[in-house]
Amino acid sequence: MLKIWYTALRAVVLSATAVLLTACSIINDDLSDCPTSEQEATLDYELRLVTNMTTEVKTQLSAQTDLELAATLTNYLSDIFTDYAHDVDLSFYDTQGSYSRLHHDEHIMNGSEHSYTLYIPRRKYMHLAVANLANDPVVYLDNDESCYDAVLRQVDGDTINSHSTGIFTARQYMEMIEGIHQTFNVKLYMANCSALLVVDPRGHDISGMKVFTTGFATAFHIADSVYEYKKPSPLIRTTRLAPDESGCVGFCSVNFPSPEPDDEGAAPWRGDDATRTVIETVEPFVTQPGEKSLWEFRVYLPQPDGTITETILGIREPLRAGQLKIVRCKLGENGGIETSDQTVAVSITINWNNGGNYEPVL
Repeated sequence: MLKIWYTALRAVVLSATAVLLTACSIINDDLSDCPTSEQEATLDYELRLVTNMTTEVKTQLSAQTDLELAATLTNYLSDIFTDYAHDVDLSFYDTQGSYSRLHHDEHIMNGSEHSYTLYIPRRKYMHLAVANLANDPVVYLDNDESCYDAVLRQVDGDTINSHSTGIFTARQYMEMIEGIHQTFNVKLYMANCSALLVVDPRGHDISGMKVFTTGFATAFHIADSVYEYKKPSPLIRTTRLAPDESGCVGFCSVNFPSPEPDDEGAAPWRGDDATRTVIETVEPFVTQPGEKSLWEFRVYLPQPDGTITETILGIREPLRAGQLKIVRCKLGENGGIETSDQTVAVSITINWNNGGNYEPVL
């Protein structure tokens, strides 16, 4: 049974004094548009990290020889599965017409708590918030002038780098009423996740091994909580984690989630959209495997004769936002990868240089 860990980051937005978009002036002597003490509103922001990381590491990297790799992985993912917000981007949109943005704030928090003041009119809003985006060169906020066009998008490319921060988002309808002090609680949830391939080289040289992941979403529509899947799915470079004393080597990527299995168990990432919302249940990451692969590890190992062996590990369980998935394997004959995991389909191509139909940047 997975043990779910919840950590919270509360960024309290205090005393949001309501003012109308048209400022008070000498020409407009009607002072009813000006802010009063009764027009204050409090917005409480809470970063909620719902993850299985601690349980997954303890379950999959529990052997004495895995302890150093577990420590290396935990350190590497410390900026991903975190309760720390470096930056927040806050947008407030009209709830009619083109849903255009009426107010926008960006703040550097650099801590677990921060207080600041917003000045916005009392009215109905659709509010979107994004945290920890400023230091991630792979993911950016696009088309955010309109609520339902605002999207977190990855950079283009057949092969791209992993995400470098844990990204959190929120969406919430707000009706700010004149003359009433209100408190709005806005919860931000993680939008990306991570995958780790642990390889036991069994004494063989794997210094030239390259590992990629693929099959994940390429964009996230914030207001609708909808992930977008591009065909073909880009390859995502992993980071090699190789502790000095451990016999195993880890290859880790950080990315958007995989699709969920459809009714037939097929992978919808071949062009369709899929919706994922974070549900705070006892075991939000426990699923039944689909009939077909939902996402993949692709492993490339140069051989002494100059050829390259390609292994594709197709994972039939979805990888969800906030989740860490660890797959263990070992090096087999001819440089192929073997695993005893029954939810993983294995395809090996010997002399891949001649037979492969898609060549990543190696």
